[in-house]
Amino acid sequence: MPSLLILDTGGTFNKRYDPIDGTLYVEKTSQALHHIVEKWLTAFEIRAIIGKDSLDMTTQDRLEIMMHLHHSDHQAAIVVHGTDTMHVTAEYIAQSELEKPIVLTGAMVPYSIDPVEATANFASAVGFLRSNPQAGVYIAMHGHVAPWEQLTKDKQAGLFVKT
Repeated sequence: MPSLLILDTGGTFNKRYDPIDGTLYVEKTSQALHHIVEKWLTAFEIRAIIGKDSLDMTTQDRLEIMMHLHHSDHQAAIVVHGTDTMHVTAEYIAQSELEKPIVLTGAMVPYSIDPVEATANFASAVGFLRSNPQAGVYIAMHGHVAPWEQLTKDKQAGLFVKT
């Protein structure tokens, strides 16, 4: 497969702990994805866009994601996204009927605190795209990769589950 487009929009995946005020913040120039992909012998084009928590995303932010997806020559893409409104963006992308597979993924725990979940979710997205899936919008989280409307965030359990 040719290089994959990765749109990094922020979210918990990219959060870091501020030891001064004790808060987590989205690092707009996060190196999390670069740390993950530097070990792989696969070509990735990473575009850091937006850089915010998904609860703060706007229609304009989703239009920016769409612009990058529409104007890309890549045959597939991964969107690293916050988990709270991942389904909203997935539905937005699905309505555009792009003729390529798009996988949204993220993490409930920041990569900077524990890289396992973020890496596993990202790796699931890459592996799924390498299987040459049909065009559509998918979510890759917690061992599942499925069409976006078949996975939901279970806030009580703290993970994504099939519906």
